[in-house]
Amino acid sequence: MSILDWLRTSAAQASATSGDTETVRRIVAELDKLDPRRARHLAAFAYILSRVASADLHVSEVETAAMVGLVRREGDLPEAQAVLVVEIAKSQSRLSGGTENFLVTREFREIASEDERRALLHCLFAVSAADQAISAEEEAQIGQIAKELGLSHAEYVEVRLAYSGKRTVLRRDDA
Repeated sequence: MSILDWLRTSAAQASATSGDTETVRRIVAELDKLDPRRARHLAAFAYILSRVASADLHVSEVETAAMVGLVRREGDLPEAQAVLVVEIAKSQSRLSGGTENFLVTREFREIASEDERRALLHCLFAVSAADQAISAEEEAQIGQIAKELGLSHAEYVEVRLAYSGKRTVLRRDDA
């Protein structure tokens, strides 16, 4: 199943269980207007963001807001569409995970340019740092994703350096 099919199916399932079906249908119709390649790119982008946000088994409201902002900017989407994409990505990440994580990241690697993959790495750190703390689990997940994207360790370390103050592994516990 392609990422775009996954988005449509998840949105249809969400609309079947929510009371706001007309709104969801309208948003899905708007997403269908996107170029299919761009929609796949955006769906994979959102999924990978959610993969990092949920690495520590908790996605905070500020992490979700950061994801929505990044998806909105990346996809040039209205906020309602960005919220839908993020919520579907978070849901799929919780439900699928495991092998799906690798498959989606591999698809992103295949459809994204090197610059887009590096930009995603920055976004992953931004999402994990949104709550002012990059946990060891989030950091490990970002490192794994960087490898799956074909980024070098030096590229990973260079981006991570910008977020050193948020890394919990470097914080002293004065309590």
